[in-house]
Amino acid sequence: MAAHMRRRLRRGATTTAVAAAAVAALAASQAPAATLADGSVGSGDPQAAGEDTANGGTDGAATGNSPYYTDLPPLVSPDKPTASNVLPAAGSSEAGIPASVLAAYKQAERTVATTDPSCRLPWQLLAAIGKVESGQARGGRVDANGTASPRILGPALNGQGFALIKDTDGGAYDGDAVHDRAVGPMQFIPSTWASWGQDANGDGRKDPNNIYDAALAAGRYLCANDRDLALSADLDRAVLSYNRSTEYLRTVRSWFSYYQRGTHEIPDGTGTLPSSPSTPSPSPSPRPGTGSGTGTTPSPKPSPAEPGGTPSPTPSKPGGKPSPDPSKPGGGGSTDPTPKPPTPKPTPPSETLGSLENAGTGPLRATAGQEFDERVSVLARNAAGAPLAKVPVTFTVTGDTGTLFTEGKKTVTVWTGTDGTATAPKLRAGDKAGEFTVTAVAGTGRARTLTYAARVTARQADAIARTDEKALTAAPGEKFADAVTLKATYQDAAAAGVAVTATMVKDRLGAVENDKGPHFEEDADGKPVRTLTTLTTDADGQLRLPEIFADDHEGTYLLRLTTEGGASVVIELTVEAPEEPAPGETTEPGETTEPTEPGEAPTPGETPSAEPTQTPAATKP
Repeated sequence: MAAHMRRRLRRGATTTAVAAAAVAALAASQAPAATLADGSVGSGDPQAAGEDTANGGTDGAATGNSPYYTDLPPLVSPDKPTASNVLPAAGSSEAGIPASVLAAYKQAERTVATTDPSCRLPWQLLAAIGKVESGQARGGRVDANGTASPRILGPALNGQGFALIKDTDGGAYDGDAVHDRAVGPMQFIPSTWASWGQDANGDGRKDPNNIYDAALAAGRYLCANDRDLALSADLDRAVLSYNRSTEYLRTVRSWFSYYQRGTHEIPDGTGTLPSSPSTPSPSPSPRPGTGSGTGTTPSPKPSPAEPGGTPSPTPSKPGGKPSPDPSKPGGGGSTDPTPKPPTPKPTPPSETLGSLENAGTGPLRATAGQEFDERVSVLARNAAGAPLAKVPVTFTVTGDTGTLFTEGKKTVTVWTGTDGTATAPKLRAGDKAGEFTVTAVAGTGRARTLTYAARVTARQADAIARTDEKALTAAPGEKFADAVTLKATYQDAAAAGVAVTATMVKDRLGAVENDKGPHFEEDADGKPVRTLTTLTTDADGQLRLPEIFADDHEGTYLLRLTTEGGASVVIELTVEAPEEPAPGETTEPGETTEPTEPGEAPTPGETPSAEPTQTPAATKP
């Protein structure tokens, strides 16, 4: 609370006599708790607005439809001082909000914006309700921790002009072990506080009389049922859920608009106190300073003009009749005769979806046709920021990669566990490389959405090699007789569907494409094609290259093949003219013929001798 203390203005020693008198009139110095005027609500039948008096129902209202102040803001817009710590020399005192109270409203707005950003709670709405419910904690009469001193209590909800709500807290919050009373600056009844109470000032207690705790609880309550308070209809529903009265809605709306036009911070304890209660009620109540908040004998004819007094059941207007309609369902008199349908009771914050967060999902990448290693996981939190179980989360794959969940579905629904997390099934990448998204959606009405980017990469190979080692040769202008066949593998397994690029290059690194030597077929313009980029391995990981042709240049050339994934192989292609046989040589390579001796026949397998045969000498007669 040190930060709160630093932000708070010191109480001015020159507080006006009017403000001091008003504070003294509202809060009894000797009483253990200050009680809001019982006479602020008129008489009537609590069942007229659909109240279940037998069960102590409150039509879902946070306050139990307890009394409220009907003072309206001035017609003149409030002045905006140049700095919050500089009080205006002149201007409407109604525009000032006590420092601790204003700090609590703004802190609640920031907290809710973190846990439930789509609610868009404005602190001015809390200020408007706080003004109507308790006059901004009785003009900011709070201690250093923001706790009202003495406590702020509404009248006993005993069914006499109010809702009948029997005790639910053993008097722990309201000091009344027979009937419940609305408690604190934001006037929560104990049963509602049991579900919605907050510890916003970090003291380890959920205290309805602490302005920080009460403001945050009110903010979360107003945001219930997926409301977006930036929408007029949702804001009206939120205010009516707090107190079921059209007059109440109009009054809160008036102050909300007034505070939106400007306000300023004033010292605690110096705020302007309301003077006009809502319609009168017969319920007795002690006047501030005359005793404790319960058990006293009512004054027979208190003045309605006194904030602490209790008006008689006699109508406030001469000649009038007691209104049969309560001003709040289950409460006092109403100025709106139109029957209203019951408002659904807001879901407690522990059961209300507040936010949806990433639960540690890593990068989503996989090769075409393979399973993703990562799974999409989300964390649902309730309105109080704790993990929320049993929340249905719908995961949807969007994109044209062909990626699906392992069940073969594009959409699946998973419920959060006790830790608040929901994890989608595994994803299997489609055959097409590219990007897609997975969207997680939870909640109805104002849904919470998370979107994850994912990518499918082309199939890869970490090795590629020829299936044989036969030398590849061709004569100039001729076609290479032997086909080139290769096999790509990934982690020693056949890599099917892998893209391969084949390029005639000048060096083994493949930095420069060759502009002469072997080539593939010619293009439409008759130019030799020396690079192919549309090659893909088959189901066995094999690839048979198209025919290769030699041009008129002899020599040894290089063909480089590269796969998706970086594997490569370089193949040599030789272009040379065939050797022609010399004169006298046989057509068999390496064999020649020699002339034989006259009359000598060459033996099989021998080369005939080229030496001439001698002629026999003539004989004498």
